[in-house]
Amino acid sequence: MNRFTFALPHGVFAVAFSLLAAAAPAHAAEPIRIGVAVGLSGANSVVAPAVVQSSQLAVDEINAAGGIMGRKLELEIVDDASGAVGAQKAFDTLVFQKRVNAVIAMETSAARNAALPVISRGKVPYIYTSFYEGRSCNKWMYANGWVPEQQVAPVVDYFSKSMNAKTFFLVGSDYAFGRGMLEFTKKYIEQKGGKVVGEEYLPIDGSDWTTVVSKIRASKPDALISATAGGAPNVSLAKQLKGAGLTLSYGNLAIDEGTARTMGDAATGLYMSASYLTSIDTAENRKFMDALKKKFGADLKTPNELSEPQYEAFYLYKAAVEKAGSTDSDKVSKALGEVSFNGPRGTVAMNKSHHAPLSMRLGQVQADGSIRILETFASVDPGNQCPSIK
Repeated sequence: MNRFTFALPHGVFAVAFSLLAAAAPAHAAEPIRIGVAVGLSGANSVVAPAVVQSSQLAVDEINAAGGIMGRKLELEIVDDASGAVGAQKAFDTLVFQKRVNAVIAMETSAARNAALPVISRGKVPYIYTSFYEGRSCNKWMYANGWVPEQQVAPVVDYFSKSMNAKTFFLVGSDYAFGRGMLEFTKKYIEQKGGKVVGEEYLPIDGSDWTTVVSKIRASKPDALISATAGGAPNVSLAKQLKGAGLTLSYGNLAIDEGTARTMGDAATGLYMSASYLTSIDTAENRKFMDALKKKFGADLKTPNELSEPQYEAFYLYKAAVEKAGSTDSDKVSKALGEVSFNGPRGTVAMNKSHHAPLSMRLGQVQADGSIRILETFASVDPGNQCPSIK
């Protein structure tokens, strides 16, 4: 068999390869995957839809503006069932199966505590967006929600000064958040010269407050303060208090605006302390509210103290990646304590031992479910939450 050899000029090959390259589709940059573990079921199922919506809005806005360093964001949402067992499974899925670059999540304290060992093993930056009882410390975790040092004083001081309250009854869910919040509250009340005349707890999924309501009635306190697992327990407690005809001053340390709106007249008159309320009158908050209304229309869930920090956290993560020049976990984790974002709550920076100074608002629920802001406290320090963290 004869063999034929074709010798083509070098320039012909160059042109051929150039044409092939032009015809091939450009390789898109790998997306940045953000994990969101949230209680789609369980106690937090009341607030979870608003948290998911805020996450979706943030991702859409960031992607529309070019992503982060040219890379699009991709959401991975997993149900943590609002508890410890579900959180372990959800975080394991996100960190080791989905291989997310970061986790941004609002969760119960029980879920957070169960998830932190997974975060440590996976070495993944984690922005915890829920208000909580404080002093949860981990190299990889930053918190942009309030802690007791920021949230308790407005309620207790208002009751003491404006209503001359001297005796208090405390009610909570029997887990880290409820116990931690009320331990701090009791100490603060006593430091201010008040007296706690009763303290009662139900399991995190408890819904029958009959015995607790009877004890409140018998002790005749000037004021009631509660710290229950957000969502369903807030609703059941408030409705049973109203059903029992109790009309004492009531401050809820765990209520969010969205849940308050679903409670009808059971929430009317209730006092709350929050870093975010939809009635904040700033250009940034109006922009946030308008964007949510445009995206979700009639399906919009009320933005609240749990969903707004979730939205904000995506921008804090974006700023950290851009400052680090990389999605490398170590670099991003360090940068999270050095960046800020000017959003609906104002300028927020997680620079106080992985926590954030926040402006707090004392509010009262009105008959139409809206929150009237009674007082504003600018840039309240969270205290030294994690003195030994590095």
